[in-house]
Amino acid sequence: MRILIVLTYYRPHTSGLTIYAERLATAFAKRGHAVTILTSQYDRALPREEIKDGIRIVRAPVLFRISKGVVMPTFGGLASKLVAEHDVIQLHLPQFDAAGVALRGRILQKPTVITYHCDLIMPPGLLSGLANQAVKFMSHLAARFTHRIVTYTQDYADHSPYMNRYLDKVTIIPPPVVLPPVDAEQVRAFAARTNPDGRKPIIGMAARFATEKGVEVLLAALPPVLEKFPEAQVWFAGPYENITGEEGYFARLSGRIHELEASGHWVFTGSLDPAQMAAFYPNLDVLVLPSLNSTESFGLVQIEAMMNGVPCVTADLPGVRQPVRIHNMGEIFPVGDSEGMARAMINVLSRRKTILTDDANLLARYNPDATAVAYENLFVQIAGELAASERQVD
Repeated sequence: MRILIVLTYYRPHTSGLTIYAERLATAFAKRGHAVTILTSQYDRALPREEIKDGIRIVRAPVLFRISKGVVMPTFGGLASKLVAEHDVIQLHLPQFDAAGVALRGRILQKPTVITYHCDLIMPPGLLSGLANQAVKFMSHLAARFTHRIVTYTQDYADHSPYMNRYLDKVTIIPPPVVLPPVDAEQVRAFAARTNPDGRKPIIGMAARFATEKGVEVLLAALPPVLEKFPEAQVWFAGPYENITGEEGYFARLSGRIHELEASGHWVFTGSLDPAQMAAFYPNLDVLVLPSLNSTESFGLVQIEAMMNGVPCVTADLPGVRQPVRIHNMGEIFPVGDSEGMARAMINVLSRRKTILTDDANLLARYNPDATAVAYENLFVQIAGELAASERQVD
C-alpha cells in the first residue's frame, strides 16, 4: 500500500502530533508499506526531500508565517502530484491545507482519513484571530470531503465543538506509544546532576513551554507541595525558550521559575530525544498535565510515564482525563484549579509506592503496530465502500 501522510510540521519539530505521525509512519514502513510525508520546510536548513528510516519526506518551502501557521505556495502542486501517486491519504489536523488534499482524495477516489489531534487556539491578536477562523473553516471543509475522522477517545469526540458535528464519520483508534529500552545505568546517569541518590520526590512535566500547557497552574500549586515535601523538585522536559508566539508567556513566568531554580526546586532539562525521554520517566514520582483547554486532547506523555510505572496528575479535560480513568494510575483535578492540583500531587506522592502499573493493557493498547493495523483495516473498509459505490453507479 502506498500511504501519503500530510501534516504542517514533522520531525525534527517536537509536539505530540509530530511524534504520533512519526511513530505511525515508522510502523507503516516496518509493515512493508511505501510511506511518503508531505510537510513544510519550516526550517530552511532542512532538506526539501530526503529518505529517513525508509520514509520519504517531501517538504514544501515556507514563504512566510502567520503566528504558528505557514504559507507554502508550492504545496498545492506537490499535493496534486503525491495524491495521484498514492493509494490512501492520511491527514493530521489541525492543518490549514487539509481541505485541498482531502478534496483531491475525494475526486480521485482515494481512501482519505483525517486524524484529529486537538482544537486549534491561536494567540490573541487580530491577525491570529483571522488565521484561527480560516483554519477552522478549512478544517470543516476537510471533514466534509474526508471519508473518516480518527481520534484518540470517544470522550474527546463527544466534547469537541469540531468533532461532535461529524460523529457519523468518527473512528476511535488509540495512539501509538513506544519508547526505546534503557538500562538502570542510563536512568541513574540522567539523575546524576540533581538527584544522584534518588531521595528527592521528582515532579515531571513534559511539554513545550506554551500558554495552553498551564505552567502557571503548576507554579501556583507548588507551595503546599513543597511544604509537605520540602525536597521536591520539578523537572521540565521540553523546549522553553524562544518558542514562536510564546515569548511573552515565558517572560511573565520566568521570575518565579528563576526563584525555584535558585532554591533547587526547578530544573529545565531542555528538549530530550526518545532515548533521553526513556531515561527521564523512570526518575519521576509523578507526571503532571495542568493543560488548560482543548488544544490538549489526550497527552501521549501520560502513557509514556505510565509505561514506566509513573502515575499522573491531570487536568479534567475531555480526552486528557482518559489515561488516568482507563488505567487507574493517578488523579484528576479541575481545570485551572491550583489548589486541587496541589491536593492531587500530595495524594499521589504520599501513596506513590502503592500505585501499580497496568503493564499488559498499556503495552497492548498503544502498540504502534496495533495502531497501524487499525488504520490499515480502516483504509480497506473505505476502499470497499468506494468500490461498492462505483458498482451501484454502473
